[in-house]
Amino acid sequence: MFSMVVRFLVSAVVLLVASWFIPFFVINGIMGAVVAALVIALLGYAAEALFGDRITSMHRGIVGFLVSAAVIWLSQLLVPNAIQTSVIGALIAALIIGAIDAVLPTPLTPKALPGGGKR
Repeated sequence: MFSMVVRFLVSAVVLLVASWFIPFFVINGIMGAVVAALVIALLGYAAEALFGDRITSMHRGIVGFLVSAAVIWLSQLLVPNAIQTSVIGALIAALIIGAIDAVLPTPLTPKALPGGGKR
């Protein structure tokens, strides 16, 4: 539970800070960052639950990067007032968020949750 809260808070802060530096990537205020982080976390969790075991370890890096960019881009469709981005902005944001996650790993995957994602 604690790792989920940390992941959420780190994602919101990273999104907000990244929006200051990344062209074509806009987060509208603190509440926009919180809403966007929530939507991105939920979409990321769903993507990992659907495709996590089907991706080989050799391809996990590039697929994870592309899925993250897609999740960021799709989140603008769900919360248009919180986040606005282009495909290039989503790719750059996914790269930066991935780098931050590598330094501060707090996985939000079905396997990391209590019960290990077993049904």
